[in-house]
Amino acid sequence: MLNKFFSIYRWNPSSNLKPAMQKYNVDITKCGPMILDVLIKIKNEIDPTLTFRRSCREGICGSCSMNINGVNTLACLCKIPSSKEVKIYPLPHMYVLKDLVPDMSNFYEQHKSVQPYLINNNSVLNVENYQSKKDRSKLDGLYECVLCACCSTSCPSYWWNGDEYLGPAVLLQAYRWLIDSRDKNTVNRLKFLDDVFKLYRCKTIMNCSKTCPKHLNPGKAIAELKMLMDH
Repeated sequence: MLNKFFSIYRWNPSSNLKPAMQKYNVDITKCGPMILDVLIKIKNEIDPTLTFRRSCREGICGSCSMNINGVNTLACLCKIPSSKEVKIYPLPHMYVLKDLVPDMSNFYEQHKSVQPYLINNNSVLNVENYQSKKDRSKLDGLYECVLCACCSTSCPSYWWNGDEYLGPAVLLQAYRWLIDSRDKNTVNRLKFLDDVFKLYRCKTIMNCSKTCPKHLNPGKAIAELKMLMDH
């Protein structure tokens, strides 16, 4: 038996109680090695009212993003820390729907605004839309983004201007579609980003690249976007 304390942010909108941290004592020898395993064990065996998002358990869906011991990450990819107590919060600087579930509505609307899909002038393609291996390689480090919002919610510029600044995750996505050789909407995409807030609120703090659980580099993508804008 090896017990560890997990202090978890709790808040229920249907209750008059203020948000609070609740401690759970868990035998970590009787569950998997990841934080998500602990949360599932708590929900199944200790407290069924605990609320959090999860789906794939493989770092693909981005659902279980949260702040664990001060770091934004995916619970399914985060090993149980060696610290005596583990503190778990929802993603910072987002409205909370309940417990560890943040409201992602604004984030998804911002993603939608950059038109995250191929736009081609040809209304009908009679053959496959080919792409060379060289052009395909330009998308490496971009297409792997799972939209977990760990990077955006770690960015002070996004905290301050989240209503207008698109944030690291969405700007990485904007760059991914801009440099896709199959896309023909470059001029309009750049025109959309040519705004004081949407792109240029980035101050190269680089929290985004440091916290990304998929080891991507949103900071570099934003720098590349700025260079494209200069041309």
